Amino acid sequence: MVEYDVIIIGAGSIGVPTALNMAKAGLKTLVVDSLPSVAQADNKQAIGGIRATHYHKGKIWLCQRSLEIFSNWKEKYGVDIWFNRGGYTFLAFTEDNEKLLKDTVKLQKSYGLNINYVDAEKIKEIIPGINNDGLLGGTYSPEDGNASPLLALHSFYRLSKDLSVDYHFNEKVINILTKKNRVIGIRSKKGKYKSKFVINAAGAHAKDIGNMVGVHTPVEPESHEAGITEPVKKFFSTMVVDISPNIDLKFGDSKNYYFYQNKEGNILFCLTPNPNILGTDRRETSSFLPQISKRMVQLLPRLRNIKIRRTWRGLYPMTPDGNPIIGKVNEIEGYINAIGMCGQGFMLGPGLGELLSRLLTDKINSKDREILETFYYNRDFGKEEELK
Repeated sequence: MVEYDVIIIGAGSIGVPTALNMAKAGLKTLVVDSLPSVAQADNKQAIGGIRATHYHKGKIWLCQRSLEIFSNWKEKYGVDIWFNRGGYTFLAFTEDNEKLLKDTVKLQKSYGLNINYVDAEKIKEIIPGINNDGLLGGTYSPEDGNASPLLALHSFYRLSKDLSVDYHFNEKVINILTKKNRVIGIRSKKGKYKSKFVINAAGAHAKDIGNMVGVHTPVEPESHEAGITEPVKKFFSTMVVDISPNIDLKFGDSKNYYFYQNKEGNILFCLTPNPNILGTDRRETSSFLPQISKRMVQLLPRLRNIKIRRTWRGLYPMTPDGNPIIGKVNEIEGYINAIGMCGQGFMLGPGLGELLSRLLTDKINSKDREILETFYYNRDFGKEEELK
């Protein structure tokens, strides 16, 4: 039986940057995935937004580090992952949303984030051509940005391979092997592998992996659709987020939607349906495009004649409070959670990968401890994340 220091289940937004950091820390690492190659589950469904401007300090800290990694990647490794510091803009069309955003900004600024609540005139400068009818203002965080999930993850993957990480694709894990309440390895359909650490980074299927060792976590897959337009001349950079709910009796209600223009000029967009759609169905629906195109064109009329290339559907591994589940568990020594990213795995991945490498090499700091305590699997899930 081949022996590794750590085995990671899942070769996606969390598993690959975690493997890279394990290798940097000198740990012999194996990544196992049931799909044919890297990033074939929900990483390739992500549209690429990266922000540190969250409500929860744990996510703020992790994403601050992720932003540093993404923004320096080209300079450090010579690989263009299309990182663009275009910022995020959350819009307020109601007094309730204005109050929510202003209160959130106070909290975010207390953690040193570069974010401000700005008036409608400033929003018009940031988003040229916006329909400002009823617009009260919004938040603007210029240091947030976006990158290509495809280019970024494949760059992480190639670098990790250079550092001798092993990847086994088309190989489904069927059991986590334990002895006296301690992880000793895994069994797949192709063989057994020995390890004292197993990291669950299985995304939408994380609950099934946890059940193998009797660790029951409240992670449920929820489907979201996205799309991309043809490339057009660049006319805005920020991620536009409209948090206003919308009632649509014909095509279905929605909670919010968001979009940005990437380096090549394509506009990528996504919408949160209301109610949420639970389950693992990845088939595109006939309602998504009418839902979101109506809202986007109403907000930014110059989008009207831009052609849409395609749409797709991916899964968010959701937790009850909208925050991830990270770290060790009481029941099984050596089993590590890195799950429940709630659709934010791409932006959390690089920072989280570093934290997990420190956890396994006994080098965690006080900030790491606070993150691990707040994202502990046995926490109270009653308080829901704002603006998740």
